[in-house]
Amino acid sequence: MRGRHVDSYSMYKRGTRDHVINTYDYDKEQVRLLSGVGKDIGNPSWKRSFPYILLAALSSFLFGYHLGVVNETLESMSHDLGFHGDTMAEGLVVSTCLGGAFVGSLFSGSIADGVGRRRAFQLCALPLIIGSSMSATAKNLWGMLLGRLFVGTGMGIGPPVAALYVAEVSPAYVRGTYGSCSQLATCLGLMGALFIGFPAKQIEGWWRMCFWASVAPAALLTVFMEFSVESPHWLFKRGRGADAEAEFEKLLGGPYVKGAMAELSKSQRGDEADTVKLSELFYGHHRKVVFMGSSLFALQQLSGINAVFYFSSTVFKSAGVPSESANICVGIANLLGSLFALVSMDKLGRKALLIASFSGMAVAMTIQATSASSLVSGSSVIYLSVGGMLFRLPRCV
Repeated sequence: MRGRHVDSYSMYKRGTRDHVINTYDYDKEQVRLLSGVGKDIGNPSWKRSFPYILLAALSSFLFGYHLGVVNETLESMSHDLGFHGDTMAEGLVVSTCLGGAFVGSLFSGSIADGVGRRRAFQLCALPLIIGSSMSATAKNLWGMLLGRLFVGTGMGIGPPVAALYVAEVSPAYVRGTYGSCSQLATCLGLMGALFIGFPAKQIEGWWRMCFWASVAPAALLTVFMEFSVESPHWLFKRGRGADAEAEFEKLLGGPYVKGAMAELSKSQRGDEADTVKLSELFYGHHRKVVFMGSSLFALQQLSGINAVFYFSSTVFKSAGVPSESANICVGIANLLGSLFALVSMDKLGRKALLIASFSGMAVAMTIQATSASSLVSGSSVIYLSVGGMLFRLPRCV
């Protein structure tokens, strides 16, 4: 009798579990079909969201531009502003921008959540316009430093908001490719800064034009963001479901709106259930993820890649290499790394790319260290040093 009771209870539990699983699978299939990844209506067109991705990429372009704008212009700028030969002042022109970026990055998340993604882009562009104008009209070192501080603040706000916006407005099947567009835009901005700075050593005052040139894309970002779509995720979190549906229709098309809203609602419930306190990021299983992610960024910066972007002209000149030709190679190497990541990220996976990238950086830095040792002499020092630097660039992307 007891055995029959246990068997009946087991059958009841198994039947209940099967019912729950089948119900979950049915709901998941409904969301899959409604969101456009089933066989009925296919994937939404990437062309609808692509213009907004390009617009968001302007902030990444400006980030790259301001990284490289002092590379070719630092020497002529230091002559005009009276700090030529003062390495401390030259370092401050660079580091003040990074200090501003640190401050801006601290508040980027709060700004994006508080005023929305579109307004965050506009607030990012405002200090870029002000800072670039101040740098272009600077009469002394302090005016330049103040302008660079404003620019850095905008640089700190822009890239995090861009990454968030791209992830929230792009269709799932091209999200990885669209995410790589931001890095590609950064490389194009860096190349643009290097190219536009070439005449700085021949034309007096050209460095001021290099700073004025960055005002135009920042102004375009401010104006066109007024007509761009807002993130449906942010609107939904704000309780504006109808507005979120309208934005999804612009991004994906009418047949995909219900599925996208269902997926968004499901994601929102999951976020509420899995809320993590800030303190929990530093212990337990979260600590490992935070440590590894932070270490990867730190190691990339400690490799000295930013020194290449800021001082490659000076370094190449001291090595007897024409800075114009060398900087063209720097820009091309950086761009090639971004293009490779763009086409291979979804195919090879993030982990494989990271392993290959850091392994390549280790080899490149070993080559550079060898060139600085007593084992190498003559012209081989230049070839190994420059070659190691260029080999390292694509792996730092």
